[in-house]
Amino acid sequence: MYKLIAIDLDGTLLNSYGEVSKENCEALKKAKEKGIEVVITSGRMKGSIISIAEEIEATNYIISGNGSILYDNKKNQILYESMLNKEKVLKIIKICEENSIYYNLYTENEIIAKNLNYNVLFYNYENSKKVEDKQTKINIIEDIYKYVENTNLNIVKITICDESQAIFNRIIDKLKQINGIDILDIEHMSRKKIMSGTEEINIGYYYTEIMNKDVNKWNAIKELIKYLNIKEEEVIAIGDNVNDKEMVEKAGLGVAIGNSWLDKEHIGDIFISDNNSNDIAKIIEQYVIN
Repeated sequence: MYKLIAIDLDGTLLNSYGEVSKENCEALKKAKEKGIEVVITSGRMKGSIISIAEEIEATNYIISGNGSILYDNKKNQILYESMLNKEKVLKIIKICEENSIYYNLYTENEIIAKNLNYNVLFYNYENSKKVEDKQTKINIIEDIYKYVENTNLNIVKITICDESQAIFNRIIDKLKQINGIDILDIEHMSRKKIMSGTEEINIGYYYTEIMNKDVNKWNAIKELIKYLNIKEEEVIAIGDNVNDKEMVEKAGLGVAIGNSWLDKEHIGDIFISDNNSNDIAKIIEQYVIN
């Protein structure tokens, strides 16, 4: 019997508009009613996750920053964390600044960026649909290097974005020279949709995420299941991208979203339709509820 569902957000539970379908939401609630723990495992920070966690009634535990932080939300405490140190963060910022490439920093509480673009533009769009206390806090800073240098910040991860794959790949090669960090090897372009009135705007960009060495979602899940006295084989993990690889590979049941990186790499026990379908609900009905 499965006792925990670990589920990614972007590209997995959330559709192209950043929404959870009614069917998937209801299925996760039914799983909770049966005593199954549901935990969101996302690259986002906690503030950007919590409103979605409340929507699916899965607020007990949250894994953010691709596994950088595991929260016990009931007790308002951190069970596990692994942050980037200031020296590494400043090296990464310097490389991005020297090459005029877009980047943003994630702390526990906010995203730090120079302007609204790429992923931050999408979070700003999401904020327009949320009440103020549920919004992702975005801190626009002109001189990020100086800000980090003069402030004691806990940096969870750094996201780097560009529309040109050639420019993006050159930056990745330079970043790989920094020791003690993990760089997600994401080859495809992120695609999201924003509605502006009746007009649909597409946002596309290549991106990577940089975390502390050996940070991944599965390592955070292992800390959680140890805390909850759950076995690895009693976990269902659902994801789509390279940052979900370890958890989908090592969980008792690994579910990969169709037309995703995991799908193309044939990583997973079960392969379902894309994130605009309701196949997550079908999997939960089949393997948990029934």
